Amino acid sequence: MPTERPLIKPLKPDYTIQCLSDKQLDQLQEATLSILENVGVRFPSEKALTIFAEHGAEVDWDSEIVKMSPELVKKALATVPRFFTLGARDPAFDLHLEKNVSYFTTDGCGYETIDFETRERRPSTKADVGNMARIADYLSSIGFYWTMVSAQDRGRTAPLHELETSWNNTIKHVQSVTLIGSELARYGLEMGQVIAGSKEEMRRRPPFSAIICTVSPLIQDKEAIEGAMLLAEAGIPAVYLAMPTLGTTAPATMAGALVMADAECISAIVLMQLLAPGAPCFHSIMHAYADPRTAAYVGYPLNSHSRYATVEMAHHWGIPSMAGAFGTDGSEPGSWQSAAEITLDPFMTGLSGAEIVTGLGLRETYTLLYPEAIILDDDIYHRARNALMNMEISPETLAMDVIQKVGPSGHFLAQKHTRTHMPRAMERSLTHQLNAEGSYRDPIEVAREKADWILKNHRPEPLEEKKKGELSRILEVAGREMEKTA
Repeated sequence: MPTERPLIKPLKPDYTIQCLSDKQLDQLQEATLSILENVGVRFPSEKALTIFAEHGAEVDWDSEIVKMSPELVKKALATVPRFFTLGARDPAFDLHLEKNVSYFTTDGCGYETIDFETRERRPSTKADVGNMARIADYLSSIGFYWTMVSAQDRGRTAPLHELETSWNNTIKHVQSVTLIGSELARYGLEMGQVIAGSKEEMRRRPPFSAIICTVSPLIQDKEAIEGAMLLAEAGIPAVYLAMPTLGTTAPATMAGALVMADAECISAIVLMQLLAPGAPCFHSIMHAYADPRTAAYVGYPLNSHSRYATVEMAHHWGIPSMAGAFGTDGSEPGSWQSAAEITLDPFMTGLSGAEIVTGLGLRETYTLLYPEAIILDDDIYHRARNALMNMEISPETLAMDVIQKVGPSGHFLAQKHTRTHMPRAMERSLTHQLNAEGSYRDPIEVAREKADWILKNHRPEPLEEKKKGELSRILEVAGREMEKTA
C-alpha cells in the first residue's frame, strides 16, 4: 500500500541578499557580451551552426566558432520564460516556479555507492537510482529528484533506465543529467509522453527536465547540444550548466571564470530560443578550483560566496537559475569537513532567490553515495529553512498575560500556555534524538536508521500498469536499436 509523505517544504524567505552590486552585474554582463561577439563559442553541430547563420550570427564553418552580436543575444533572451512549471506524476507535487521560492533537489550523477547492506564501496546500479528516488520521494526537503547515481549495470541505455526506475519510485518531478544526444533524447521524450499522457500535456506539465553541460573553455558538446535542441522543441526544461575550473579550464580569477562560463551558458540558451522561442531554460554555473600545489579538483575552498553570485548573474539576464550547493569534498558523512563546507549553502542560496538548487546526498565532490548522507543533508536544509522563516509575533506568542502571572522569580512549567506550546517549541534535529535511557544518540546512527526505515516502509503510489508496460516496451526497443548502432 502507498504510504503518506510529507508535503514539499521549499525555502520561502521574505527578504533577500545581493552579493554583487548592479554596477558589478552590468560589468559581468558586458564582458560576457564582448566574449560572445569577439571571441565566440564553438558549436560542433551542423544543425546549430545553420540555425545561428539563419539568424545573422557570424559562423566560421571550418572552426565551428559562432560569434553573435549583443543585439542578437538580447533579442533571443527576451523570449526565455521567467517562470514555468516542472510537472510531477501527481499534479499536487507540481513545482510552479515563482519569485523568492527555492526548490531543492538531490545531487548527481555519482558513479560509486556505499552498499546499503554490506557497507562496501562499489559501482552504482539501477537499483541504487530507484532506492534513492524512494528516499527522495519521502523527504520534504526534496522538491524534485535529480538521478543521484548512474545505472552502470545498464550499458548505453542507462539514462533511460534511470528515468524509468525514477518514475517507478517517486511521484515528484524527475531531472536527468545523463540523457545526452539526440537518440537518447528521442526515447526520453517518448517515455515522458507516456507519463504525461500526451505531447500537449507534456509541454504543459513536463514530467522531466535535463541537465546540459557545456565544455570549458567556450565549447558546446555536440551530442549534448543536439539532444537539447530536441528537448527544447518539445517544451522540456533544461539547465545549461557550465563547470569551469579556475586555473585550468578557466582563468584563475573568479570574475574571469564567471564571465567565461556565463558566455557558455548564454550561448546555449540563445540557440534554444532561436530554435524554439519560449523554450524553458535555467542558467547555472558551478565552478571549482585546481589546487596549485597538487592539481586536485577542489569545490570548497575558504571562499565560496560566488556560488550565490551566479544566481544574481542569471536573474540579471532575466533567466531562472539553478544554484549549486552541497556536494562536499569530504569523503565520509558526519565528518567536520562534510558539514562545515556545505552548512551555509541552503541558507545563502535561499537568500539569493535561486529557483532550483542542487543537491543533497553525495560526498567526494558529487561522486560517492552514502545512503545516510541525504538524511544528514536534509537536516542541514531544514536548519536553513527554519532560520529563514518568519517569527510569529502575536498576542498569543508574546504571552504577556502569562509573563505577568508568573512574574519575577516564578516558573512557567505549570502554565497552560506552556503545555500548549512546548510540544511544538522545540523541533528535534538529528542531534537531539533520544535513546531509551534519555541520552542523545549519535546523529550518524539516527540517519542510517531513518534511511533504512524509509526504504523498508515507504511505498510511493505505483505507476499505472499500462504506463509501466509502455516504459518497458520503450526500453526494450531502445536496447535493440542502440545495440545495432554501437
